[in-house]
Amino acid sequence: MNRHARFRRAHTPLAVLAAAAVSAGLLATSVGPASAENIDSAQRGKPTVVLVHGAFADSSSWNGVVKKLKKDGYPVVAAANPLRGLSSDAASVKALLAGIDGPVVLVGHSYGGAVITNAAYGSDKVKALVYADAFLPDKGENANELASRFPGSVIAGVLRPVPITNPDGSKDVDLYIDQSKFHKAFAADVPARTAELMAVTQRPGTGTALNDTSGEPAWKTIPSWALVGSNDQIIPRKAQLYMAERAKAHIEEIRSSHAVSVSHPDAVTRLIEKAARTVR
Repeated sequence: MNRHARFRRAHTPLAVLAAAAVSAGLLATSVGPASAENIDSAQRGKPTVVLVHGAFADSSSWNGVVKKLKKDGYPVVAAANPLRGLSSDAASVKALLAGIDGPVVLVGHSYGGAVITNAAYGSDKVKALVYADAFLPDKGENANELASRFPGSVIAGVLRPVPITNPDGSKDVDLYIDQSKFHKAFAADVPARTAELMAVTQRPGTGTALNDTSGEPAWKTIPSWALVGSNDQIIPRKAQLYMAERAKAHIEEIRSSHAVSVSHPDAVTRLIEKAARTVR
């Protein structure tokens, strides 16, 4: 495991970088139970872990991690990332955080990393940030721009855009990964049957979300940890290392596809708990 961790703008299907993220909805676990658990957890000295998924996934992508965290006594909330726009997605997570008692370890996968980077800014609850095969944008950057800084991402060749009309009448696209290409591109080290289910249930991110610029990053003031998948074909290893090193994150590498929370829940959980043990 070493320490390390780029991207640039592109006006191509790399909006693709949607890969880095997104998905829609409310909460996979309600805030009430999490807050109640925190009363217990405060006595055990354990923070609440909030998990934020990225695009082409949903909250169930954290199931293996949730199971292990719960077994180890951590209260957990898996947020459903709306995947509509970076500022609104971050606002959704920020509202969730406001309903949780006590300290929080905030975890993001893929585009979810951009969301937590913005949602945690200015928060006095978030004590640690954990990035799992994720974006760590700086102010003014977007996922699409970051994705193009290093070669290696296959996202541009596997996306299927679906035109949509927003409630205000504006046009956008929902981006999906072609189901026939999902396994190889997104989850190569996940069993085929599991990857097939993931492909069918994937939630799209909008082109807008991937091009929205990030605000001031929380990683400048909150300690961060990054798990880098060396076989990631969505956010290349070099890009992840560039971002993580720039953020001065505690970096660990693992031979994993982009779907690290599904294929390696043990490694993801270990890093989360390592971060959690620093919370006082």
